[in-house]
Amino acid sequence: MNDEPETPAVQFGKEIKYAREARGWSQAELADKLFCKQPYVSKTENGQLPSAQFAEQCDKVFGAPGTYARMRQRAADAGNPLWFIPYLQLEREAVSICDYSATRVMGILQTPDYAEAVFRSARPQDSAVEIKKLVEDRLRRRELFDGPNPPSLWVILHETVLWSGVGGASVMRGQLQHLVDASESPHTTVQVFPFRAGASSRGVPFNVLTRQDGTEVLYEETYARGQVDDSAEAVADARAAYERLRADALSRDDSLSLIRHVMEAYTHEPHPRPLPHGVGQEQLQRRERRAVHRMGPRTRSFRRRPRP
Repeated sequence: MNDEPETPAVQFGKEIKYAREARGWSQAELADKLFCKQPYVSKTENGQLPSAQFAEQCDKVFGAPGTYARMRQRAADAGNPLWFIPYLQLEREAVSICDYSATRVMGILQTPDYAEAVFRSARPQDSAVEIKKLVEDRLRRRELFDGPNPPSLWVILHETVLWSGVGGASVMRGQLQHLVDASESPHTTVQVFPFRAGASSRGVPFNVLTRQDGTEVLYEETYARGQVDDSAEAVADARAAYERLRADALSRDDSLSLIRHVMEAYTHEPHPRPLPHGVGQEQLQRRERRAVHRMGPRTRSFRRRPRP
């Protein structure tokens, strides 16, 4: 007999099944009404957490506005620490998010492999199943950008993040490519705070979220946990620090050029080293042009034969 308590995802699946059977519908019939496939309904009823759109459609089909959406959201939040849930709620309601990442790519922009490497490093005692669940919970935050009105996301990465080697060269290449792809969205801006800019205006990761009413909230991470602070003084100090970071960071285009350069370095070396502090963008471009020139077509030299 299994005495372990049911997970919120399992409870959500059972509620869907009860509602379906109460109406005498088969899984296939419910799937038609929800505009999905029958196996998706089956997986949901067996405890696999569905998408937010699935829950919202259930509210319409079963005539229970907001009920299944809230139930599904509680199930999605259940895998996170209690102290982190208030931030997740703020993140979902924000119209803009300004993030500074000092050592790691922010969670909402992490690839599955990168997130797995981060969790394995931080929680070496966890099983593969537990790590997989943590990764799924983190990736689920991307649903924030699936809606009709996603928030604007402005991310400033310290150059350390690019060279950190999390998970190895292959994982880093995938993560850096994801940053380049994400920056193509009109809702996302990525900048890099370079080594040559010196000390940053704030040494720890933090972000400032703007709510729909225009008010702002600070979220700041420490070694053990993060905390939300909506006091006017703390928010004003964080906003000023962020503006200094933004001013000292590379432009969007130069940031993407540096990200691509580091990505290329990971292609050729398992543990590439950062550029010297004195090497600027123009010097980097000259170096690349020289490399192209050296790789150009070779001509055969002929030695002039002396006349007899």
